[in-house]
Amino acid sequence: MTIRALFLAHTAAPSGAELATSRLLGALRAERLAEVAMIYTEDGPMVERTRARGVETHVLHGTFDSRAMTIGSGPLRLLAGAIALLRLGWALGGHPATRRADVLVAESTKALVMGTVAARRARIPLVWQVHDRIAADYFGRLPALVVGLLGRFAAQGFLANSRTTLATLRTGGRPAEVAYPGVELGIAPLRAAQRDPEETVIAVLGRVAPWKGQDVLLRAVAATKVRPRRVLLIGGTFFDEESFGAEVDRLAADLALPVTRTGHVDDPRPYLCDADILVHCSVLPEPFGQVVVEGMHAGCAVIASAPGGPEEIVTTGVDGLLVPGGDEAALTAALDSLIGAPALRTRLAVAGRERAKAFDVAATARSVAAFLGRIVQHRGAAHV
Repeated sequence: MTIRALFLAHTAAPSGAELATSRLLGALRAERLAEVAMIYTEDGPMVERTRARGVETHVLHGTFDSRAMTIGSGPLRLLAGAIALLRLGWALGGHPATRRADVLVAESTKALVMGTVAARRARIPLVWQVHDRIAADYFGRLPALVVGLLGRFAAQGFLANSRTTLATLRTGGRPAEVAYPGVELGIAPLRAAQRDPEETVIAVLGRVAPWKGQDVLLRAVAATKVRPRRVLLIGGTFFDEESFGAEVDRLAADLALPVTRTGHVDDPRPYLCDADILVHCSVLPEPFGQVVVEGMHAGCAVIASAPGGPEEIVTTGVDGLLVPGGDEAALTAALDSLIGAPALRTRLAVAGRERAKAFDVAATARSVAAFLGRIVQHRGAAHV
């Protein structure tokens, strides 16, 4: 039996989780593993990107503003946002796409709140696909507790984007599985050989946000023995983080670094293929680290922050280097070791391309389809 799965997202901004979901839906559809549909609760770039993959896509408009419940919001703002989410969830439960679905998949904590109401109204199981570590260092102690308990009692199954994320969940013994965010690998792109030290190009890929550590990277680069020719900061600012982007620009100017900030780009591959080194520099443990795999596939030598998801991708010294997140001195030392040694960069990049093959989105899609099928089958058996 081919299941009908409806995926739910609270935002249509092109951030990591939304892009990963779009790739997954495309693979599920292309491989004919499930009938899939997507529903967003606001309009935005991801709506057309998802439709472009041939995925049935809906927009359920409501009064909810996705910025109303950001980390650090006051209690009144959080309460207003929660009420709006619950109302949207009730409307979602009566939506024709939900009524046709066998399972509802919530793609964020806010989607989980909506999905809890929607799934109960539609009488279908709810699966929480978790893209964030549900931990105090990211959400705050009380929000992490509340979100964790909601997932524990509302979800019939959990899909975590890494073992790191899974370890933070309260599953209550319910089915749970790691489904790494798959990357569309295809044919490895052509690129030039690694450059000489003085000509090195360094790239950072990801939204420009405090916890992503672009400021840490710039200070580390400023202390290197040989400064790179160019530093590419690839990614936009979302979720009221524009002020941090301006701070990064000022820091680059103060340090006299050759920084190019691209803003959001739909396809970062040309930039990655022009880079010698890809640096992942998050200061908090990363749930997974899609950009690490993308950098490997593009043939970059990769430096990534630990602990967190990158430890599940990179074997340090074999296919990349791992450094403690937020440790500027350690990051400078890693940069020095790579900038000064093109041969080492080449060796790590070749091994990294091979490692990236383990994260093909088609394999992730097969795993997810099988998991959702088990959830639907178990729900059906329970109601016989």
